[in-house]
Amino acid sequence: MEEISSLLREVLNIDFVRAVISNPVKKEGIIKVKVRPVETKGNLHFQIESFTKTQAFHENLSGEEAAEKILKYMEDFRQMQIETVHEDCTVLVSRKGKVTVKRRKRQTAAKKADLSHNRKKQYILEEGIPVPFLQDLGVMTADGKIVRSKTDKFRQINRFLEFIEDILPRLDSGRELTIIDFGCGKSYLTFAMYYYLHELKGYNIRITGLDLKKDVIEHCSRLGKKYGYEKLTFLEGDIADYDGVNKADMVVTLHACDTATDYALAKAVGWKADVILSVPCCQHELNRQIKNESMAPVMDYGLLKERFAAIVTDGLRAKYLEREGYDAQILEFIDMEHTPKNILIRAVKKGKRNEKITEEIIKCEELLGVKPILGVLLDD
Repeated sequence: MEEISSLLREVLNIDFVRAVISNPVKKEGIIKVKVRPVETKGNLHFQIESFTKTQAFHENLSGEEAAEKILKYMEDFRQMQIETVHEDCTVLVSRKGKVTVKRRKRQTAAKKADLSHNRKKQYILEEGIPVPFLQDLGVMTADGKIVRSKTDKFRQINRFLEFIEDILPRLDSGRELTIIDFGCGKSYLTFAMYYYLHELKGYNIRITGLDLKKDVIEHCSRLGKKYGYEKLTFLEGDIADYDGVNKADMVVTLHACDTATDYALAKAVGWKADVILSVPCCQHELNRQIKNESMAPVMDYGLLKERFAAIVTDGLRAKYLEREGYDAQILEFIDMEHTPKNILIRAVKKGKRNEKITEEIIKCEELLGVKPILGVLLDD
């Protein structure tokens, strides 16, 4: 860990912006850590915010104490993303403990961190900095202020970008990356992805957004050309029939209805995508199939059966992805339109297919009398 210790001693200073420690070895306990500089009693300290699945903990430490604490965390995590005023650093730790440090100088110096202890929440897309696509989509005014009625949408966009921020170490910054967005709709998040990865982070990316609605695709295409987003393309089409690429680095599927999500996940696995981000929608398939007489106290009530079927659907989706060699997480996300909360399935390619998980899946499916289309597609 000497490489990490040396890096921390170098970057924990007034030019430090923030760090995110992610990809824990264990899925219990602390699952994520964020670090930011703060000023307390006139001195520079570093606030370390650690998260479990249900709680968050804060502590303010000196530079030396923070470096020691972060180093201890890195014994149980696989990656850390560090941002300073002048460079971005990525730290990767292999299963065998090998440390890789990648550093990239910024072409333009970043804004220094706000050191106020009780500052307002720091968003990836900041209020007060005009962003063209947010203005045209009615989220932001010409001077960069957030339209009050669109505050939730602004937060949702930033929440989604936080999920992408966590997987940046999985994206190769040295070549063009292919990203497919299935069911892109009005493309709030598609434009946000392009702006964040290309404009802010400097990644060479090509994004294709696919949706069934012709008028929406035409509108988004006009906006993409207006902003000069040359490698952002929108196409009208069905997810199941799309064959426009042979390989994708990241696949995003947001609110693709019912089994459309499964077709998108199957295509992502077939392309060996490094990253999959999926927000499922209206899971009806297993609600029609599910049957277990012992669970009549639940199944006899339509609303409860619907919710239970949705949980089973997404649990099996995550397990199928794990079987195919992905590290899958189910995370809380905020729905873009209808309900106050939703989930996001985030899967990162880790290794080869794991047949041991097949037995778990079969037992669950037999117990409930279901056979999800995702399993059929993957087996085919």
